[in-house]
Amino acid sequence: MATVFIPSLMQDLTGGEQTVEVPGRTVREIITGLEGRYPGIRDRLMDGFRLKGNINVAVDGEVSPVGVLAEVGESSEVHFLPAIAGGQAPRRPAPIQLREIRDHGGVIRR
Repeated sequence: MATVFIPSLMQDLTGGEQTVEVPGRTVREIITGLEGRYPGIRDRLMDGFRLKGNINVAVDGEVSPVGVLAEVGESSEVHFLPAIAGGQAPRRPAPIQLREIRDHGGVIRR
């Protein structure tokens, strides 16, 4: 069974357990197993059929680009992590280049 590390903000659902053993071959199966033991945990992790946008999953130390489809081995470690924003600054639209401003048909500035 995989070892799942429970984020501190979800430990209220697990009775304070920090790690739990859960069977499953994919992250989706792990979450289903967690939900069976700790009702409500799925709602905190998933939005429909995918992980919530603010949650990442790491299996054996590698953050998975495929989310709930990531494969999990018998002795895997699974961590649910808050997504970290940052890096590249958001793009700003190009400034407007005014060639002239008119006031009642007359040019004020060029």
